[in-house]
Amino acid sequence: MCGIYGEYFPNTPLSKKEHFLKANDLNTNRGPDMSGYWTNSQCVQLGFRRLSIMDVSENGNQPMVSMHQKYAMVFNGEIYNFISLKEELLSKGYTFKSESDSEVLVNYFESFGIQKTLNVIEGMFAIALYDIANKSISLIRDFAGIKPLFYSYNIGNVVFGSRYDQVAKHKNSIDNAIDQEVLRTYLKMHYIPAPYGILEDTFQVYPGECVNIDSKGKLSKYTYWEFPALSEEDLICDKEEALQFLDSKLKESVKDQLEADVPLGTFLSGGIDSPLVTSYAKSSKDDLKAFTIGSDSKVHDESEDAKTYASLIGVDILLEKMVASDAKKILKDCMSNLQEPFADFSIIPTFELTKNASKSFTVMLSGDGGDELFFGYERFHSVYKNFNFTWLPLRLRYLVYGLDKLLFKNKHLNSCILSNNLSEAHKGLHSRTNTILLEKVFPFIRDVDEKSLPFYEYSEKLTKNQFLHKMRKAEFYGMMQKTLTKVDRMSMANSIEVRVPFLQKKFIEAALKIHPKLSLKKTQKKQILKDLLRKLVSNPPIDNKKRGFSIPLSKWLREDLKKEISKGIFNPFFIKIFGIDEKTLLSVWKEHQKGIKDHKWFLFTIYSLQQWHENLKK
Repeated sequence: MCGIYGEYFPNTPLSKKEHFLKANDLNTNRGPDMSGYWTNSQCVQLGFRRLSIMDVSENGNQPMVSMHQKYAMVFNGEIYNFISLKEELLSKGYTFKSESDSEVLVNYFESFGIQKTLNVIEGMFAIALYDIANKSISLIRDFAGIKPLFYSYNIGNVVFGSRYDQVAKHKNSIDNAIDQEVLRTYLKMHYIPAPYGILEDTFQVYPGECVNIDSKGKLSKYTYWEFPALSEEDLICDKEEALQFLDSKLKESVKDQLEADVPLGTFLSGGIDSPLVTSYAKSSKDDLKAFTIGSDSKVHDESEDAKTYASLIGVDILLEKMVASDAKKILKDCMSNLQEPFADFSIIPTFELTKNASKSFTVMLSGDGGDELFFGYERFHSVYKNFNFTWLPLRLRYLVYGLDKLLFKNKHLNSCILSNNLSEAHKGLHSRTNTILLEKVFPFIRDVDEKSLPFYEYSEKLTKNQFLHKMRKAEFYGMMQKTLTKVDRMSMANSIEVRVPFLQKKFIEAALKIHPKLSLKKTQKKQILKDLLRKLVSNPPIDNKKRGFSIPLSKWLREDLKKEISKGIFNPFFIKIFGIDEKTLLSVWKEHQKGIKDHKWFLFTIYSLQQWHENLKK
């Protein structure tokens, strides 16, 4: 794992080397072990910071140039099937100086071309590939968006990097205005979805996308992989067949990701997904250790369930406790490592989790992705249970809703039935910000549209299975990206690599063959994964309440973090720059402090924006 950075300037002179290297060193936490640099002295500079995982010798250092000098490359990530790819190259006469996946990757691009390489590789990655002869560059991001890749594009010049601040603070974009549509999207969704950046002319490479800039500075892009369409005729409906299929596929995915020349462990919570990953990892790695974090808030602490799982699986578990008195310091550390506005407050326990894990491990396996693929969120239920009523006129839906509320206390339906579009209702469940309140605090927002997010645009004229699949796709490109952003930024701040077996390409494609009915039942979520876990672990605490790695933010905003958050959101310069109605914001703040309403999401979203803007100007 590492950090990458680069400039491709076909139209203007490159930055001075010393300035370039200073920006490259912003990736030091992502890659503390070495720094690399390559240039053709004409139009491109490539920078690299390395966290040594595979072949920790200097032979694995980047940037790398292919054997026949066709490509120069910097690459952040892991290629899990690189050994089989290497065997293909050896048969074609290629020789290697290292045992690294990087050297295999750049030469596979050279031998087989970009598209074929992207078709066959399994892994997580952000790649910058410079064509030496044609003087063009390709920016490529992995299938699921696990690894970040930002870029700016200005008069044909491109700056790219693993960190958004490498792009935002560069002369190519530092004077760019804030994109008002992206800002509104952030304030509603609490993160900035790909392909957008908060400054104008800054972007993220979309998951499964290749962005190409040719020698004249012309930019083009294409999708080389996208979330597969549902094939209803190929769905596995039989429970036992599905369990056997998932068992083999998840076991294979976990095993693929155990390769490392540094200490490797697993994160273990009290849920379903991480115990599954840990169980399969234990079957291939007998000395496996797991790690978890506890809390001094009993409501949010699931460390006892994690310890129960560790005992049942047969792994040693390392436990650290997070206490409220540390909240202020942890918050500051989190904010300084975000590089862009981001308002999922679970960054706080995630930062502490990865910081403490880094004392013993360099690589960790996590269970992220299971909820999205196997209908693990309550919002799947919330939207789907209204599906059968979408054909009714709105007045009749109001009547049905009222009768259900009167007779059954909304046990069967909810307010989603009143939406003109269930896909919009789904999107709305991803936002914790009231639009009316938002427009009162940020008056200029009223005349600004949100950015288009096509993955939320799906018709109700679908079969039930197709509808569920569209919801799953929206989660994959929506909220899952927020989760992956959180994990990447906080883990890399602590120089630790997190791998996600549920999001290996071949497992994603396998998971979509399982009939939704095996996962999503009337009162159950992820049922097929629960059934699988019961086959692997005797008497698992599956039915205990899932809390995740969370914190009592509402309480902390009134106590431990009160002074820090207040200082940020009421900063006079911030208030002025963003045109905030201070009187309304103060009213919101007082409502939260008095416990009249819980505004934690809205307040934290504003605070993260303020912290990003303050750091941008440093």
